[in-house]
Amino acid sequence: QVQLVESGGGLVQAGGSLRLSCAASGLNFTRYTGAWFRQAPGKEREFVAGISWSGGRTNLADSVKGRFTISRDNAKNTVYLQMNSLKPEDTAVYYCAAAFQPTIVTFTRGYTYWGQGTQVTVSS
Repeated sequence: QVQLVESGGGLVQAGGSLRLSCAASGLNFTRYTGAWFRQAPGKEREFVAGISWSGGRTNLADSVKGRFTISRDNAKNTVYLQMNSLKPEDTAVYYCAAAFQPTIVTFTRGYTYWGQGTQVTVSS
């Protein structure tokens, strides 16, 4: 049984930082591209960041470039999202996703497995 479990969300003031973690089990995570998406109330789920199998390639949405960093530790089957300089518009539920493919895709249907989400709230 494949599981992706996110943690690290919470309430933070604007300008603050959070680090999200996504722990994977039930799959050979080293063969999966990892990604983070987010969904704000009333909006569609959007791509935030992705990382290749080895961690050698990353892709970040323009809205988070320079503020967010994605990384992974395959020995721990975990993908991270370091979020700095947070803004109120970053408020959303953040989802971890995994895809058995070498390329980083930015659309939701490209990912097979999803976590349950973790809430990030940034106050102004």
